[in-house]
Amino acid sequence: MAYNALYFIFALLLKIPKDYEAVIGIETHVQLSTLTKAFCSCPYSYGSFPNSSICPVCMGLPGALPVLNSKVIEFAVKLGLALNCNLAFNSKFDRKQYFYPDLPKGYQISQFDVPIAAAGFLDVDIPLEFGGGHKRFGITRVHMEEDAGKLMHAENGNLSQVDLNRAGVPLLEIVSEPDMRNGIEASEYAAELQRLVRYLGVSNGNMQEGSLRCDVNVSVRPIGQSKFGTKVEVKNLNSFASMSRAIDFEISRQVLLHSQGQEDQIVQETRLWEEGSQRTITMRKKEGLADYRYFPEPDLPSVILSQEYVDAIQNCLPELPEEKRRRYEKMGLGMQDVLFLANDKNIAEFFDATLAKGADAKLVANWIMSDIAAFMKNEKLTINNIKLTPEELSELIGSIKGGIISGKIGKEILFELLAKGGSVKELIEKKDLVQIADPVEIEKMVDKVIAENPKQVEQYRGGKTKLQGFFAGQVMKVSKGKANPGLLNKILLVKLNSKS
Repeated sequence: MAYNALYFIFALLLKIPKDYEAVIGIETHVQLSTLTKAFCSCPYSYGSFPNSSICPVCMGLPGALPVLNSKVIEFAVKLGLALNCNLAFNSKFDRKQYFYPDLPKGYQISQFDVPIAAAGFLDVDIPLEFGGGHKRFGITRVHMEEDAGKLMHAENGNLSQVDLNRAGVPLLEIVSEPDMRNGIEASEYAAELQRLVRYLGVSNGNMQEGSLRCDVNVSVRPIGQSKFGTKVEVKNLNSFASMSRAIDFEISRQVLLHSQGQEDQIVQETRLWEEGSQRTITMRKKEGLADYRYFPEPDLPSVILSQEYVDAIQNCLPELPEEKRRRYEKMGLGMQDVLFLANDKNIAEFFDATLAKGADAKLVANWIMSDIAAFMKNEKLTINNIKLTPEELSELIGSIKGGIISGKIGKEILFELLAKGGSVKELIEKKDLVQIADPVEIEKMVDKVIAENPKQVEQYRGGKTKLQGFFAGQVMKVSKGKANPGLLNKILLVKLNSKS
């Protein structure tokens, strides 16, 4: 696309809040972390050899009958409750008819008019760099279904192969209300869904493995118009950043057509996001509900829930990301800290475990978000792989706060604990790192440094007071980093400002 056209689209994006409104909804498919598939006993493992985990049921062979995996129902109820939905205590499966080479039966077992959960919502905190604030997005429905297989295409385009390992893998489809208005809101909604399924343990949520797949529906209408514009579906979104960019491009494309009086050229279709060219392209015209010819699945009974079953799952729900963020806010943590800590369930658990040992929340957050996060990034480790334990981090923070060691020595100990593990107390004793807090001993070191640097003393007393840092550094060097900084600077100021 020419530079001028790109500039024009960017200019149109800036105009959107005033002249046009985007309406965005998302259909999210979550692949469930069950041991076996939805309707047979075949296991599923991402990346396994093609067609190595299949049977007559997931191959759709004549006479093979499905048997529902009860774990799928449990996970569906769990997610429905977490999304504040109303549960259907009597739901059913349906056949969704369509042909595709990776759909061996010629239909997909899904849910149509009676989904297991509906009419919920998801609360999202928008990061500060995108304007901040809290948003609530409606959830239309959550329903159970099976996945299709996977087509593999040769690079030269002359050969396509089908891998049915994924056929029959259980999915939950979450359909949002059309409540989002830009790419940032949509990508943050999807990221919150990913956090939620990981917290619940129903899916690993890995987009790169296809465990969480989002299809975005985008339409544009003039501000003030109540009728929705023509909806366009965008697929092939393999990251939240891609989703945001794809949506903003599609909005700009539709705005451009509206502004040129060509809105009739916006047709209901499925478009693909091309990461390389940063644009959407037509894939196929969108099917309607009538094309799928839904009817009740005759080989499966209704799914009937009891109140006792639902209550048992409700009582076992973990603290969810939204609840965790509100709890962290009440501790006095800023939104940047809150979003970082609650983003990853394992980091949040590490943080909470450290607090349970008596450490200060803000200090723990600072250590995790700075030095510990930097170490994990450099070493390509998760918080579960580091050698440091919550107990030792709490002990380290307490040792610094109690004046046993300095902050500088604390950092040195931290990196050893991260890489090798061990005990804070043992390291302090073994390396003789206890902070020097004896005023007499520190005064001797200050006197020595002042005596060895007469020129700098003269400059300090002549008005170059910033040299105090030089003297403090020299004393720290003499003390091998063990001098109490507060006491050191107090004695140093008295000595430097003394005329004798």
